[in-house]
Parts: sequence; structure tokens; C-alpha cells
Amino acid sequence: MTDSRPTVDAPAEADAGRTAGRRRLALLVICVTQLMMVLDGTVVTVALPSIQRGLDMSTVGLVWVTTAYTLTFGGFLLFGGRIGDLYGRRRLFMIGVGLFTAASLLAGLAVNDISLIAARGLQGIGAAIASPTALSLVITNFPEGKPRNKAMGAYAGMSAVGGATGQIVGGLLVDMVSWRWIFFINVPFGLLIMYLAPRALDEGRHRRGRLDGIGALAVTAGMILVVLGLTNAASQGWGAASVVRSLIGGAVLLVFFVIWEARTPHALMPLRIFKDRNRAGAYLVGFFLGTGSIAAFFFVSLYLQEVLGFSALQTGMSFLPIAGVVMIATQVSSRLVDRYPPHVLIAGGSFVVALGLGWLSTMDAQSGFIDILLPQLVMWYGSGTAMVPLVLTAVSGVSEDEAGLASAVQSTCQRMGGAVGLGVLATVSVMVTDNDLKSTSAGALTEQVRHAALTHGYARGMFGAACIAIFSFALTVLVLGMGRGRLASKRAQPPDPEPGGGSSPTGEP
Repeated sequence: MTDSRPTVDAPAEADAGRTAGRRRLALLVICVTQLMMVLDGTVVTVALPSIQRGLDMSTVGLVWVTTAYTLTFGGFLLFGGRIGDLYGRRRLFMIGVGLFTAASLLAGLAVNDISLIAARGLQGIGAAIASPTALSLVITNFPEGKPRNKAMGAYAGMSAVGGATGQIVGGLLVDMVSWRWIFFINVPFGLLIMYLAPRALDEGRHRRGRLDGIGALAVTAGMILVVLGLTNAASQGWGAASVVRSLIGGAVLLVFFVIWEARTPHALMPLRIFKDRNRAGAYLVGFFLGTGSIAAFFFVSLYLQEVLGFSALQTGMSFLPIAGVVMIATQVSSRLVDRYPPHVLIAGGSFVVALGLGWLSTMDAQSGFIDILLPQLVMWYGSGTAMVPLVLTAVSGVSEDEAGLASAVQSTCQRMGGAVGLGVLATVSVMVTDNDLKSTSAGALTEQVRHAALTHGYARGMFGAACIAIFSFALTVLVLGMGRGRLASKRAQPPDPEPGGGSSPTGEP
């Protein structure tokens, strides 16, 4: 009597098990790296007073502790993503993490303001190399479809959690140990990542070619000047000479960069990457949608501390429910993106973001914590819903040898959108508050009047962010809604044989 049961191919089953285990380890490495990079951008905020006392820093020097990281991170993103495509993503990922880890150690050991600011700048460069490379490693280590969608959901969740929990971690470390540990804490995680990376991550294919030195110099300098101008605009005003010079200089360099990229055969950022309607639309939507989360975090943090009297640690703890909501939204979205066209989820998320921001814009000086928390939960759920399909659309269909570039452009658009939007909205907020205070006589300028003026300014900033979110919704419907349906229908094409060595645009409508 023969056994009719199907035989099991033991070697194939073992290989499948090893592949699944390697992917889980790869996802852990990538997510921990992204969490560390994003968290470092916000963890410093709550420690600034302690840093100022510890190193006897001036207010200007203290501002540069934050600005140095922002400038180098934003300025080197495109460069970091491209060199990963050219010289190996895993190799550059480890170099970026190594530089970030070494800089974190130097920051923790800083003896004066100059050494701390320099270390923060090096941290930004390391993050700019590691962050877009980490996103491109999701593409090269996870096949398109459910595996990549789930991985992207976890990656996006870590990005949001890092932003929401940075102040919590910073507050706990400062209160329990020392401000230096907000930097030292990165060292063991960085060493662990460097140990696991060669064991967990596939290198993937990378293109052979020359680095576009002129393009790299132009875009990096241009981005640094633009970020510097936007950073100073909120405090100095848009008409300040330093702000105008930075913005004009940055704009000139970026225009030169685009012209140069259209002419050189070895472009740092081949402009054909924008020929795909869906990808270009995702970059554009990401630019505007990034404003909402940045504005909410900025204005709510100020309201809680300046009006409700929260401490920095209490303010950080107040964002804990938001981290949970974002995690839920990204995981739900990563499953829905298999069933629905991505533009539907992006549009729905954008609309929910607008609803939450519109609700927040009704705040006044008598609003309590719950009045502020509930609309934030709505807004952040919408942001988490849009995040996964937006990133997937931005990198879907791109050839493997340009994955780093596509990832870097997506990250750059979101960061620049947040910086531009916050610069504009912060200026609007300050103008509204100043007008309210000027219309009040000196004798009537009580603490309650000041709180009302501040809240009015914050509310106007939120309303402006809601309008931008509505614009993102309309943009999604008009641009992405007319593109192709599901991400799974788009596959990467092999590189074309043109002299630049790049790949042809894929999935072009």
C-alpha cells in the first residue's frame, strides 16, 4: 500500500526557514537604526537647559547644538543615498552607522560648546548616509508585495515612534543620569548594528559609475543654505538679511544643480527618476504632508509648556499615546495596501490629517490636555495611514541600482517640506500673537492675556497646516489618483545601456 501523502522537501523547507529568519533579523537591524537616527533629532530638545549649564554655553551656542545636526542631516541626504547606490548600500550603511556612533561618543565626552557642536554635525553626516541607505536596504532585502509592505510598515512605525518618544527618552536620561547619556546611549546600539549588519543584510546590486562631484557639492551646499535660512526664519523673521542671503544662495545653487544634472552623463540625481508620474507625485505629496506632523509637534509642545505649564518631561510623556496610535495606523495601512490602490490610502490619510489639524485649530487658552490630545490622535492616525503607501509609491518600480537615490529624494522632500512649512507657519503664529499683544494696553497685559495671544497664534498655525493637508489631499486625487492602481503591478526594469549607467524609468503612465 503506497503512501499518498505529499513528500516534504526538507532542504527547501530549511532554506525557507533560514531566509525568513534572516529577513526578520534584517528588519530588526534596519528598524533599530531608523529609530536611533530619528530619536536623536528630538531627544536633545529636553536636555538643552542641562547642556547649557553643564558646558556654560550661550543661547546662540545652544541653538547650534540642534541646528548643526539638522543642517548636516538635511544637506547630505541626497549625497548619502547616492554613494550607497555607487559603492554598496550595506558597506555605506555600516560606515554611516559607524560615523554616527563615533560622533555620539564624542558628543557625550564634549568639554565645551565647539566640541559638542562639531560632534553634532558629524552625527548629522552619519545619519544622512545611514538613513536613506537603510530605506533602500528594505527594497533590496524584501521582495515587492506583502514582505516589503510589512517591512515598510515597521520602518515607518519606527520613524514615527522615534519622533514621538524622543523627549520622553531625553527627559528620563537627563533626570536619572546625565545629559551626556542622551549621546552615550547610541554607542551600544550602534556597535550591535555594525555587528549584525553583515550577518543580516544582503548587499544587493549596485551600479558602477563615477560620483558626480560637482552635483554633490552644489546640492549639499544648496540644501545646507536653505535649511539654515528656514531654521533662522522663525526666530529672526523672513526679512532678516541672513535669512534672505541663505535662501537666495541656496535657491541659486539648487537651480544650478538641476541644470547641471540635466547635462552631465554621470548625474548624482538623474532627472528621469521624476518621469514616473506616481513617483513624482509621491515626492510632491510628501513635501506638503510633512508639514502637518511637524507643525502639530511644534505648536502642541509650546502650548503644553507655555500655557498649561507642563515640564519638559511631562510634555514628552504626553506624546506617548500618539506613538501607539501611529504604530497601529502603520501596521493597518501596511496590510490594506495589499488590497487597495495606494492613492486611496494616501488621500484618506491626508483628509484625516486635515480633520485633526482643523480640530486642533479650535484650541483656546481654556483648553485642557484632553482637548489637545483627542485631535492629535486623529491627526496622527491619518499621518500613519498615509505614511506607508506614500513611501512605497515613492520607491516602487525604481531599479535596484537607484534604490538609494529614490529613498534619499523621498526623505529629502519630507524634511524640506516640514522645514518650509514650519518656517511659514511659525512666522504666521508669531505675527498673530504680536498683533494681539500690541492691541492690548500695557496695564491690561496679564498672564491670561498673554496665554490667549499665544494660543491664538498657535491655533492660526494649526489652521494653516490643515489647509496644507487639504492641498495634499487634492494633490493625491489629481496626480496619484490618475496613475496606476496597485504597487504590485509595477516592477523594476533592468538598467538601460546609456553612458550614465542609470536605469530607465519604470511604470510610466
